[in-house]
Amino acid sequence: MIVITTPTGNIGQQVLRHALAAGERVRVIVRDASHLAADVRSQVEVVEGSHSDPAVVDRAFQGAEAVFWLVPADRKAPSARAAYVDFARPAAMALVRHGVKRVVGISALGRGFARDAGHVTATLAMDDLIAATGVAYRAVCAASFMDNVLRQVASIQNLGVISSPMPGNFKAPTCAARDIAAVAARWLLDRSWTGSGSVEVMGPEDLSFDDMAATISQVLGKPVRFQQTPDEEFRASLVSYGFSEAMAQAMLNMSVAKREGLDHLVPRTPENTTPTTFRQWCEEVLKPAVGS
Repeated sequence: MIVITTPTGNIGQQVLRHALAAGERVRVIVRDASHLAADVRSQVEVVEGSHSDPAVVDRAFQGAEAVFWLVPADRKAPSARAAYVDFARPAAMALVRHGVKRVVGISALGRGFARDAGHVTATLAMDDLIAATGVAYRAVCAASFMDNVLRQVASIQNLGVISSPMPGNFKAPTCAARDIAAVAARWLLDRSWTGSGSVEVMGPEDLSFDDMAATISQVLGKPVRFQQTPDEEFRASLVSYGFSEAMAQAMLNMSVAKREGLDHLVPRTPENTTPTTFRQWCEEVLKPAVGS
């Protein structure tokens, strides 16, 4: 039995599809089962609720061999540590109680960065919490998601602009959510590994936001430019969208850390280079989204 969290999320639903295609018995933890696709609902066991709830993970992990772990975004959390580490504590205890053998979790690049990096620092602390249980654990440590550009569809449509606190010419790795899901699923379905470690996902190339804007312009056939957002304006805009002050600051701290080299602590290798290019992602994911 494999337990999959966030089965309706961008990454989780793709991991779920991989597991079902492999013929695995799957149990999902989902807040609302009606959000599952009908064809998926008929193939899985369902435990409804939050995987931060001790009673929910206690039911879900019973008899489980492996768990796919992803913490959902919580913009209103009182702190990044609460959003990740405190969220995961009940699950960490349940993993031990039920003798779960393997966990594959979604994490971030940045191990060894010296200063607070907001969400990244909290995510890595969560990895440490899970690994400390003694379960075999693989943290899938991803670069920034190409899919984050989808948050700016309205700006692309209405203003022809993408924005970020990052400098326009700063190059960094970026990867597609579908490649992250494929890597996570491969480890989840592999029963041969033991111990604790990380698996990096770097995407195929380093890109700047200026590079991304140029590619988006070419794929959409309309001019799209990049505009850097001042740090305080970025933080304030997140608060206006409903983020708590602490979570808005955590997002800003992560952005500052990335422009100080957080995503460059791991060298690119053939093993951590995933296939989907930004142009391909724009053609197959962004263009339909903008068109709709």
